[in-house]
Amino acid sequence: MSRGTIQGREDFLNQIAEKIGRPRSEHVERPEWRLQPQWDVFADENTDQLVERFKAQCDNIHTEVVETNADGLREAVAETIGSYQAKSVIMWDDERLKQAGLDDGFQSQMIALGVETAVWDTTKREENIWIAERAGVGITYSDITLAESGTVVLLASPKKGRVVNLFPENYIAVIPRSSMVPRMTQATRRIHERVQNGEEIPSQIHFVSGPSNSADIEGSLVVGVHGPVRATYIILGNL
Repeated sequence: MSRGTIQGREDFLNQIAEKIGRPRSEHVERPEWRLQPQWDVFADENTDQLVERFKAQCDNIHTEVVETNADGLREAVAETIGSYQAKSVIMWDDERLKQAGLDDGFQSQMIALGVETAVWDTTKREENIWIAERAGVGITYSDITLAESGTVVLLASPKKGRVVNLFPENYIAVIPRSSMVPRMTQATRRIHERVQNGEEIPSQIHFVSGPSNSADIEGSLVVGVHGPVRATYIILGNL
């Protein structure tokens, strides 16, 4: 993937510097704050405690949680799809999903049950979107998982379509226990470390906390306004 070119950046920054009356700086030092309480919240909790905290928060955000391992993932996903009475599925083209059990065999199993199954195909952009818009379930894999808020962090890539977690009526996130961190603080640190190591970070990072919710009108909560109506998180205990 080639990088884009930023046009007119220097002229724009020079104008900003002139307007605020101070010279351009080539380097900005990161401030060292005397108090940094964000690092202390839940910092002493182990993975088991974080998982329990995560599950409790999922009750608050109307999200089902299933615990299994890679050997039981196929069955857990099949049962969830059945509970949604879904007839079609789209999922990321992600090696981690395949290695955990959602491979060609899983697709054959779904087809035998009358569930159309599609995998994001980088050669079929418009068709992918059309399928996602009509899919009963979208399936992704969590890159980082926040215990405090019940949030899965999804790093987009060409094979990890950005609409898979947004367009289908229902959503399943496969979550390895190893991805669990206390809160946003640790998630952003992981992403920052990847940048510092020279890794390419995607243009979009999604933070998904259960099904879509809105209480804009008279404070009345409505679920599923601008995204999936229902969500299930499947935690893999051996990954």
